[in-house]
Amino acid sequence: MAALLLFRGIALARSRGSVVCRVRLGDRAWQIGVARYVGGELHWIPFIGLRLRPRHAIARRGLTVSSRRRLASGEGPAGYWAVVCSAERGPLSLAMSEDALTGFLAWLESAPPSAHLDAV
Repeated sequence: MAALLLFRGIALARSRGSVVCRVRLGDRAWQIGVARYVGGELHWIPFIGLRLRPRHAIARRGLTVSSRRRLASGEGPAGYWAVVCSAERGPLSLAMSEDALTGFLAWLESAPPSAHLDAV
C-alpha cells in the first residue's frame, strides 16, 4: 500500500502542467500536494490520499495576492516562496518554488478584464 501511495505522489508531481505546491488554509499547518491550472481554477491535490480529485478548487475570480515572502528555514524547502492570498472562501497561503510562483502570478494576471467583475 505504501508503494502505491509513493507511486501516486510521483505520478502526480510529474504529470504535465502540475507543480509541487503546499497549501495552508487559515492557521493550519502546511499540506504538501500538487497544483494544476484548470481554466479559471487552481486545483490542489494532496500527495497523501487515495482520491485523484482535487481537495481544493481555488477560483481565479476574486483571488488577490496580499503578500509574498521567502519561506524561513525549517518552514519548508529552501528557495520556496509563500504567497498569502485573499479568496472568496477566506485567507489562503500557497508555498511554491520561484519558477512556480512566476507561473502562478502570470496565471492570475492573465485573467480577462471581466473576470474581476461580478455579473449583474
